[in-house]
Amino acid sequence: MKKFIAGKYINQGTYKRFQPEKINREWHIENMELLNLLSQADRELGRLDMYSEYIPNIDLFISMHVLKEASQSSKIEGTKTNIEEALLEKNDINEEKRDDWEEVQNYVSALNMAIDSLAKLTFSTRLIKESHKILLKGVRGKHKLPGEFRKSQNWIGGATINDATFVPPVENSVNDYMSDLENFAHNTEYYFPDLLKIALIHYQFETIHPFLDGNGRVGRLMITLYLVEKGILKKPILYLSDFFERNRTLYYDNLTRVREKNDLTQWFKFFLVGVIETAKGSIKTFDGILKLQKEVDVKIQKLGSRSNNAQLIISNLFQKPILGAQKAREITKLSLPSVYKLIDDLEKLEILKEVTGAKRGKYYLFSDYIKLFK
Repeated sequence: MKKFIAGKYINQGTYKRFQPEKINREWHIENMELLNLLSQADRELGRLDMYSEYIPNIDLFISMHVLKEASQSSKIEGTKTNIEEALLEKNDINEEKRDDWEEVQNYVSALNMAIDSLAKLTFSTRLIKESHKILLKGVRGKHKLPGEFRKSQNWIGGATINDATFVPPVENSVNDYMSDLENFAHNTEYYFPDLLKIALIHYQFETIHPFLDGNGRVGRLMITLYLVEKGILKKPILYLSDFFERNRTLYYDNLTRVREKNDLTQWFKFFLVGVIETAKGSIKTFDGILKLQKEVDVKIQKLGSRSNNAQLIISNLFQKPILGAQKAREITKLSLPSVYKLIDDLEKLEILKEVTGAKRGKYYLFSDYIKLFK
């Protein structure tokens, strides 16, 4: 990669736009430090993937991983909805925060749709467009061509294009660049390690910036989709947005460094460190889940004859750790007085915590579980 050229800036008079080089070609890795990080990342991903096979009902927990990813990925774009708020219903969110809430819900829907679609669709521009369409449905970017590549010049940072921090390639080249990106994703003629491949795809996607809005969220969503489609992960349990959010300045600096200094190696290192740290963190979260399950099982045995109904509620809480009396009634088929008694018991056992402070329509959080994802 010593001879790597990211692209060139083209002077447009009052601003310069960047036209990247295409990526569907043969690549060679010579940096030993990078190869060492790649080896570590592969090992940690293998551990995480194997670990996931031994977690009972892992699909219950994936919804919380997705919700965390949605909250963190949207946070990078300035959305201020946390996990607890994302769990609430729309009517329970303050009106001034509903746009943020809806953006997070759309991300959850887009990611779930995309993962389900991998059964019949490959990682492709079609899937990327369909994800984008859901992402922008009914929210602030709904007028910015949801599900369609841009037909005009966009830019990043700055009040106008003239003081922008970055101007992506001209609009009439977007389809060509995205076709090249898709071909690279499925190129079997030249071997390139999958983790470096998706790191390069993510960089190139963010550089092309093919949509008028939502590029960052779609670009981060693509990482998980690629890992699942290639069979590197059997389940969608690795999300890098939390790492990118915690290292936001480095994230943007390293993307910029590729374009300005042709330093792709530094971006690869940053990406691989993210994979290593995130995989380790996910394993720690799963350990915490298993420990919490055992602790909760011991607690609810104290409820005697009510423990079976308590277990039904707990199983539901591991999927969505917020509960109201009506939902508890649906789960258990008990009368409302019996439901309130059971909820009261779970509060006394410090499994549930009432968070609304309301006299009616109370919500209860499985807060120890939520803490594992924060």
